[in-house]
Amino acid sequence: MSEFLSGFILSFVITIMATPLTIFFAKKYNFLDDPKKRIHPASIHTTPIPRAGGVPIFIAIAVASFILITHNLALFSILIAGLIVVLTGLLDDKYDISPYIRFLINIFCAGLVVFSGVSIPFVTNPLGGILNFSMFDVTILGFNLAVLIPQMLAIIWIVWVMNMLNWSKGVDGQMPGIAAISAIIIGIASLRFPVLESSNIFVATLSFITAGAAVGFLIYNFHPAKIFPGYSATILGFLIGIVSILSSVKLATAILVMGVPTADALITISRRLYARKSPFWHDRGHLHHLLLAKGWSQTRIAVFYWVMSALLGVLALTLSSRGKLFAIILVLVLAGGFILTLKYVTKEKHD
Repeated sequence: MSEFLSGFILSFVITIMATPLTIFFAKKYNFLDDPKKRIHPASIHTTPIPRAGGVPIFIAIAVASFILITHNLALFSILIAGLIVVLTGLLDDKYDISPYIRFLINIFCAGLVVFSGVSIPFVTNPLGGILNFSMFDVTILGFNLAVLIPQMLAIIWIVWVMNMLNWSKGVDGQMPGIAAISAIIIGIASLRFPVLESSNIFVATLSFITAGAAVGFLIYNFHPAKIFPGYSATILGFLIGIVSILSSVKLATAILVMGVPTADALITISRRLYARKSPFWHDRGHLHHLLLAKGWSQTRIAVFYWVMSALLGVLALTLSSRGKLFAIILVLVLAGGFILTLKYVTKEKHD
């Protein structure tokens, strides 16, 4: 257990040291979120705040991983693709590039990792048994479905987690707190096997390294934030999406621990499509915006998200596959109903 704690501490310390330097250079080279220059409907700050939060996070994860994790193809592909994620985020942090370009690059980066061997070869049937995609050993248009389906599911999952967590950074401290808790839960879950193989140790170490970097960044992002995550911090969602696949603890665990952000993302996408707008269209309809409209402080909202993630994470560690399915459905229904109720009440108040 000491090696996993070492990973957490090392990445935590590196992030603590690297973030002030990032803040300095972000100010010097104008990687700033200035509400007077960058018109964004979801902005709630009034003064320029440095962005580029993904830089110290990635530096910490990369350095700690090289020191503590056995070098292999999976690690190199994760770090190379992660670097592309951060560089893309930096371009967006400075120039606000098209969300469609960002989305395509996300798919490309997820694909790099997936084609190095990361995939979802099977899913557990909550009602019993396992759905193994090897049964679809059929070639169509040159693609073997037994290989293609696991790869496509993995790409979709990684990109989904990246964007879902990116939408959960509306108030100070919200995103890194959720990411840290999710990574810790996945790390613990990956160690709950009678015999630990090298793959379990790899995933657990990377999970705790990710958690340490997130907590280190949280110190500077907690309200009032000295630095924002920016789009470059989607590296956290990228890593969580990957370790949740590699951990062999079933994606249901990751879905449940991120249940509130998941419900918020699903409601947001549905709402925007219903209004015939792009899912990437910005607005103030996320749960954290609705809570702000109800008078909640940024700190209270962030802690609410952390507490919910922690409680659902602990629950995920104790439930069976069937129990997780029912818990996920219940959380999505309750959280979705809560969001829609707040939306209706807020609309009535302003009408």
